[in-house]
Amino acid sequence: MSTIYILWLRQIKRYLRSRSRIIGSLGQPVLFLVALGFGFGPIFQKAGKGNYIEFLAPGIIAMSILFTAIFSGVEMIWDRQFGFLKETLVAPVSRLNIMIGRVFGGATASVFQGIIVLVISMIAGFRVHSIGLILLSLVFMILISLLFTALGTAIASMLEDFQGFQLIMSFLVMPLFFLSGALFPLQGLPEAMKIVAAVDPLSYGVDGLRFALTGASHFGIGIDFAVLIIITFLLLIVGSFLFSRIEV
Repeated sequence: MSTIYILWLRQIKRYLRSRSRIIGSLGQPVLFLVALGFGFGPIFQKAGKGNYIEFLAPGIIAMSILFTAIFSGVEMIWDRQFGFLKETLVAPVSRLNIMIGRVFGGATASVFQGIIVLVISMIAGFRVHSIGLILLSLVFMILISLLFTALGTAIASMLEDFQGFQLIMSFLVMPLFFLSGALFPLQGLPEAMKIVAAVDPLSYGVDGLRFALTGASHFGIGIDFAVLIIITFLLLIVGSFLFSRIEV
């Protein structure tokens, strides 16, 4: 447990020290929130769907968590390049504990990012449907963070250079986000799009957040929760296996 705590604390300290990273990672969510929220708001309202910012904000919160969580894998490649990972791996501790510590640290930083974007969304005009469900939204933020931090760590375990990781992440992250229903309702989509959205794990995170913050849900809160739990558990197992195969 001490190993997990130390690595978790190290990840948090690294995140908090990097003010430029915090500010920079807020740029894209804020741009999407303002440009799309106010730009497409009148069209969305004329279509009879209500306030677009109310619909959009949960998706943008999920996006900020996704980006921060999955790109935390870069830190492992950075540690490998500069020798810190080797020092950690040769220590007489379980690699599973090392993996869990890194995932928890990256997930915590991602949740912080999501909370910041939630506050910015409220400043922009977003209103939470029920104060009592704020804790439920935090639970979904944590699940999204754990899932995609584990995914980023698993992918980083197979790579040794930044370029390869960036290419894979760019190919993976944007489709995950755009096909999750973060920007548009999933009702009335063509069948092919519905199938793609249904196999996108972020769809369930966005849907769960949207229910907690606005009271609206597409899949159902029970399905959202179950899918996120199962996929997170599977990715932790896969990530632990891949991490255990890293050669020092």
